[in-house]
Amino acid sequence: MTIEPMVAGIPQMGYGTWNRSVDEAYQGVIWALEAGCRHIDTAQGYNNEEGVARGIKDAGVPRSDIFITTKVKPENYGPGAIMPSVRESLEKLQTDQVDLLLLHWPSPHNKYPLADYLGQFAEAFDIGLAKRIGVSNFTRALIDESIRLLGDRTITTNQVECHVYMQNRPIIDHCETLGIAVTAYSPLARGAVVGDPVLEEIGKAHGATGEQIALAFLMAKGHIVIPSSSRKDRIILNFEARKIALTPAEIKRIEGLEKGMRLVNGDWCPVWDV
Repeated sequence: MTIEPMVAGIPQMGYGTWNRSVDEAYQGVIWALEAGCRHIDTAQGYNNEEGVARGIKDAGVPRSDIFITTKVKPENYGPGAIMPSVRESLEKLQTDQVDLLLLHWPSPHNKYPLADYLGQFAEAFDIGLAKRIGVSNFTRALIDESIRLLGDRTITTNQVECHVYMQNRPIIDHCETLGIAVTAYSPLARGAVVGDPVLEEIGKAHGATGEQIALAFLMAKGHIVIPSSSRKDRIILNFEARKIALTPAEIKRIEGLEKGMRLVNGDWCPVWDV
């Protein structure tokens, strides 16, 4: 099976299920798979892994053709808790192994030491519960410490907020230097890009929507993107964005939309790189 394009062994365009109920995730996964998408992103904290599994089953696409990502939630970072939580996720997802397992967040307020929960995480990888491992919302310092602690194990990706209004260069530049792929969540800035005049103007030149241009920009940068929608037409349009080839001049214009608009910044977050 060939899936185009790929980044670090991950299909570059995925379907995100954040903020989707079990039923919405179920239907969205079916529509995404029907559109040709083969990368589905979920998490323990989304409480919809069962819906994702049902959607995959009812879509009739072989499990071997689908790249599944899930994430361990920080509540499960306590002593001896990660492995059982991953096994529970696998049971909900009706699979023996996920293609990518992430730590969803650094432990909020450093409740659990990184070495402790990363050690458990590595054990889950070592016994084959995941083909690949990575992190999400990790800063430069946390990435560096994780690399040291993981030894010869590879961090495949760091999943971080990234969109045209917050291009997140500090952590992305660091990851790129280290050869770690970036997965951009909230790639449409949770709908804020809709109607943007620059994106709309560039879209007209490509027969595309502004939202498609926002996704094409991130993919042109080499990032993996996981847009989410509960609408079939939007899911199809999002997936079609992978066909758009922007010119260097268009990319430069879109880079100029940066305004540091971070959407995720709660007290559970680490101190972000600037």
